[in-house]
Amino acid sequence: MSAAARKVATGDVLHLTRAASVQFMRPIFVRVIRVLDWPTYDGWLWLDGYELGASGDAVARRSLFVMSGGLVWQDPPPPPARKTARCPVAREPIRVG
Repeated sequence: MSAAARKVATGDVLHLTRAASVQFMRPIFVRVIRVLDWPTYDGWLWLDGYELGASGDAVARRSLFVMSGGLVWQDPPPPPARKTARCPVAREPIRVG
């Protein structure tokens, strides 16, 4: 399905580059909160979303004006690895005598 035909949905992770708007000279990743129902030009839309940092955590909330034909959908970044508790190694009891 082409990007123009795909609808943006809550939770989508988008890679925004200059293809989406000239404001993205430095591309960013955004997790969509909602598509705003604001009047705009044909082929453009307003999004509310969280800009994602390198670790996939939200670093800023943003309202963005983007061209729908320039949107690139991404798989969400994997969650950070969880630390697991170390289990002590079971040892054989020492037998005396």
